Amino acid sequence: MTTDRRTLLETFENSFPGRDYEIRIRCPEFTSVCPKTGQPDFGVLQFDYVADRLCIELKSLKLYLQSFRNAGIFYENVTNAILDDFVAVVAPRRVVLTAEFSPRGGISSTIVARHERQA
Repeated sequence: MTTDRRTLLETFENSFPGRDYEIRIRCPEFTSVCPKTGQPDFGVLQFDYVADRLCIELKSLKLYLQSFRNAGIFYENVTNAILDDFVAVVAPRRVVLTAEFSPRGGISSTIVARHERQA
């Protein structure tokens, strides 16, 4: 499922590959669909990553995230799928993806998924 979505993600060369610096990207309009109820889910995604050779191109990230708009997928699954795709395409030194979903039925969820490249 997400392998095809990966083709939407584009990168560009990191001009400072010898330096560890953090890139923070906040995506406040993420939407998907609850697979149990069919109701829309709304969330804020935040990527905090240290690039290696490549950086993510932001318009492609926006289009990639929009591809989940009608996908019936649980919070935990979508967060981990997005992280897996990001790591596969960008190959960062490390990345933390925080997905904070809006309350539904009086309950809100925040999913935090991490990846650190092995030395």
